[in-house]
Amino acid sequence: MSKSAKTRIERQRRPRGARSHLVDEVQEYSQADLTRLFQLPPSLIRSLAAAGYISKTAGEGKTAYGFQDLLVMRVASALKSAKIPSAKITAALGKIRGTLRPGEVLTTLALAASRAAPSAFEGASEWHEPSGQHPRPLPAASKGPAASSLAITKTSAMVIAEQHYSRGHSLEDSDVTAARAAYLDALNAHGDHLEARINLGRLLHLNGELKAAERVYRQAKSSSALLSFNLAILLEDLNREEEAIVAYREALAQDPSLHDAHFNLSRLHERAKQSQDALRHLLAYRRHVAKFGG
Repeated sequence: MSKSAKTRIERQRRPRGARSHLVDEVQEYSQADLTRLFQLPPSLIRSLAAAGYISKTAGEGKTAYGFQDLLVMRVASALKSAKIPSAKITAALGKIRGTLRPGEVLTTLALAASRAAPSAFEGASEWHEPSGQHPRPLPAASKGPAASSLAITKTSAMVIAEQHYSRGHSLEDSDVTAARAAYLDALNAHGDHLEARINLGRLLHLNGELKAAERVYRQAKSSSALLSFNLAILLEDLNREEEAIVAYREALAQDPSLHDAHFNLSRLHERAKQSQDALRHLLAYRRHVAKFGG
């Protein structure tokens, strides 16, 4: 095998990291996307934009939104699912925003909602404008938290996990130990934070902690092409090549454009003397490179 070919295989076999969802990252969404993701009516999105809680309302085609915009819509979605009227949602968001200290940004909104100013949401259906007062406390005989409180707690967990994840992503180049701890914090806050799980597993793998990395990957409640791809590489390093083949195939089923999986499958099938399968995956890899580049 030539030196260049070996380098290429090593590059492709290295476990990949998930992207960081940083605060200033901007993505484009249509009104249909927002309805599907957050179940928010267009009128409420317009109200959020008019109040300055999100940067803009959804126009025709795609509209660019940053992390803070998506966070506000996620909180609004949780409140909407708790049967809180739209007018009271925008009012409650304003009350929470008013509790933020100078310099704080809306990335802390959900945490503030659940801790700093719970009265803005608990019993929000009884909240009176413009005084912000409650006519009566929550019933003492209540058998459980209000639905709105539960929704905000769940939303807060996702947001807190995202903050730990972004911190871990920023620390990887300077302090791997701290990055691993941040990813673990993210998973402790919200166990289904897939990106934190992928990156924690990758760092464990790169440190030679193969069994621990496999446990992290296997405990995922959902999957992705990247998780399956990294698991496949791990299984190769554990000398479980038949399982690795299955995992690479799962990665391709989730993302057919993942050409590195074709390359690695070709190599594994060749090693197993399965020449027809090896050739099929190699040709698929070459077609992708010819079309899109390596």
